[in-house]
Amino acid sequence: MRINKFIAQSGIVSRRKADELVLSGRVKVNGKVVTMLGFEIRTKDKVYVDDKLVNIKKYDYYRFYKPAGCITTKDDEKKRKTIYDYLPKELHHLKPVGRLDKDSSGLIILTNDGDLIHDLTHPSVKVSKVYRVVVDSKITYEELQTLFKGIEIEKGKIAYMDPEILEQNSKETVLIVTLYQGLNRQIRKMFEYLGHNVISLKRIRHATIDVIGLKRGEVKLLKPKQVKELKNYIEKVKEENNA
Repeated sequence: MRINKFIAQSGIVSRRKADELVLSGRVKVNGKVVTMLGFEIRTKDKVYVDDKLVNIKKYDYYRFYKPAGCITTKDDEKKRKTIYDYLPKELHHLKPVGRLDKDSSGLIILTNDGDLIHDLTHPSVKVSKVYRVVVDSKITYEELQTLFKGIEIEKGKIAYMDPEILEQNSKETVLIVTLYQGLNRQIRKMFEYLGHNVISLKRIRHATIDVIGLKRGEVKLLKPKQVKELKNYIEKVKEENNA
């Protein structure tokens, strides 16, 4: 692992600040000053910043099935039920990757890995999120095209989605919706713009992680293979964005 990444993953500073620490000569490895950002840290190496030993921070990765009726936060002034009411206390240090509104359900990734949270939520990375959506009326082909081309749901904010109809009748439509954005209540606002009310909204996948095998309110540790696949997917998306 490169020296700057090691320092950032210790949790004491951001990646950019870690670069500054290295370049300014404030970092030592096994007692010797290191000023190369590409310096590789080995397992037995001891890293010091301003002569204080730095240990890499342990990151945890979980997936959680949020039930409808609770909010995605830790503390709420209105004392409403939150996702943390479903989590054991030993997991209360974890943060949700993105949000689902109170009436929505489905997958939320939980972690204390700040870099991963940034990559999964920053609009420049464009990570996919997939939802199962039910609306209270029939959707036309023209409306599907409008949703795909984009709708201004707030002044200066154009929202897009990739919608696919699974089934429909005269009373409702079931869709699979893929987003690459994270605007507030984006799906609901887009359908409301077209005169359709969302009956239910469930996130079924975020990047490579899905909700399959989880019961409502249940949380499960991600396996190392799942974490690796997730991070590899993010790097691939970044490469595609920069191509």
